[in-house]
Amino acid sequence: MSAGPRPGLRDVPAYVSPQLEVAARLNTNECPHPLPETFFDELAETVRHLPLHRYPDARMTRLREELAAVEGHPAEGIWAANGSNEILTQLLQAYGGPGRRALVFEPTYLLHARLGWLTHTEVEHRELPADFVLGDAQVAAAADVSPNVVLVCSPNNPTGNAQPVAAVRALADALPSSLVIVDEAYVEFAPQTTALSLVAPHPNVAVVRTFSKAFALAGVRLGYALASPEVVDDLQRVRLPYHVSSVTQAAGITALHHRAQALQILGAIRDQRDRIFAELSSVQGMTVFPSDANFVLFVPPGDAVEVWQGLLDRGVLVRDMTGVVPNALRVTAGAEHEVDLFLRALKEVLGR
Repeated sequence: MSAGPRPGLRDVPAYVSPQLEVAARLNTNECPHPLPETFFDELAETVRHLPLHRYPDARMTRLREELAAVEGHPAEGIWAANGSNEILTQLLQAYGGPGRRALVFEPTYLLHARLGWLTHTEVEHRELPADFVLGDAQVAAAADVSPNVVLVCSPNNPTGNAQPVAAVRALADALPSSLVIVDEAYVEFAPQTTALSLVAPHPNVAVVRTFSKAFALAGVRLGYALASPEVVDDLQRVRLPYHVSSVTQAAGITALHHRAQALQILGAIRDQRDRIFAELSSVQGMTVFPSDANFVLFVPPGDAVEVWQGLLDRGVLVRDMTGVVPNALRVTAGAEHEVDLFLRALKEVLGR
């Protein structure tokens, strides 16, 4: 007899985001431009002198201090992990778990509910309104659920819109015993929308960010939380030993030294996002949703799955979101030539 997995495991498909060799891979919201060569030169020199025969700094002291200087948030209220998804997992390990409940507002990042399942946290789902913006009705619904954890994605993936800070504040006020997690993976594309100002007066609010998007370090896997020192203390109780490698910490620190150059890249990405929005909005029968992130959600005329396949046949890979938003696709704001390919291929597929 072979060993059996936990009940229900094999009924759940693996989380997969296609990585295909195509001319324009616009399905995973990666940054299309790498950091400059000076970043790689500095990182290479730093790695050359790392004591890799020793375990990394388990408390990530220097990385947290550098983040504190950039974010204006105390280092004791900062924690890092291998991507923002690991931060979210640790938060659910600490504040969710068996017999506890998390609330998500749909449509939103698919992994939020999945992480609830992975951590044996019961997940309650409530719907966002037609414009996908959190409002009084959702705050009231949250109070009715009485969750231990609330997950808010802002800017929201896949819809693209940021959630009002006032709504997050209302959630924190209405649920003082719940941890309100604000997933800000895309906030650098709309920095004015951040909920960070809520963390100090609301110790039950935790903001989660990543180096994958704005810092062009998706391949490094580094994310961090901005929270109260008490929340960070709790995260240290569930983290694995030496969970962030010395190389990963060095990459994060070096990226922060090149923050000004990273921010310059964001302008080019916003330009392509806005270009996509404008071009798609001019197509008859197309529904396009405004975006504060580095992607655009749209509902094409006709069958979205057929459009997705037609784009792929022409070397353009976008994300099929039909399981989240009816008949919807999501396209990343890539480099200018990638967006050229997408727009040209879409016109061909739609026969325009």
